[in-house]
Amino acid sequence: MMKRREEEKVLDVNAAMQGSLAFADPVNLRINGKFNGTLNTKGSLIVGESAQVAADIIGENITVSGQVKGKIKATRSLALSSSAEVYADIETPSIAIEAGAIFNGRCTMPNEKMSISELSDFLSIEEAKIVEWVNSGKIPVEREGESLLFDRREVETWISKNY
Repeated sequence: MMKRREEEKVLDVNAAMQGSLAFADPVNLRINGKFNGTLNTKGSLIVGESAQVAADIIGENITVSGQVKGKIKATRSLALSSSAEVYADIETPSIAIEAGAIFNGRCTMPNEKMSISELSDFLSIEEAKIVEWVNSGKIPVEREGESLLFDRREVETWISKNY
C-alpha cells in the first residue's frame, strides 16, 4: 500500500511584517520583504535576496540570500549565498558560506553528542518519549554512567530510515 504524500505547505511573504511568527508544523517559508521580530519555524526558511530581516530566528534548514540582523539558530543546516549579508550570532551543526557572502558575528557549532534535553529540543519531542524509545531499543544511544548521549549523525540517519 502506498502512503499518500502530504501536500507541501508553502508561505511566501512579500510584505513588511513585524511581530512573532511561530509554526508548529513544518512549512516552507520564504521571506522577500521586511520582517522585524522573532521567527520560529520548522521545515525550510529562505530569506530572499531583497529581504531585510531584523529578528531572532530559530529554524531547521535556513538559507539566507538577503540581509539578516539578530540571532540565528538552525537546528539542521544554514547556508549563506553569495548575496547574503548576515550580522548575527549563529548556532548550527552545519554551515555553508558561498564566496561573496558577508558574515559578521559569532558562529558556534554544537557538539556531535547531545544530551537527552538537547535531543528533546532538536526533535521537538518530550524527554519521556525519548526515554521510552531508549528503553525499547528503538533509538541509538550511548550510556556514560547515568548519562544518555546521542550522536547527532546516528540520530539523523535513524530518523531518515524510520520517519
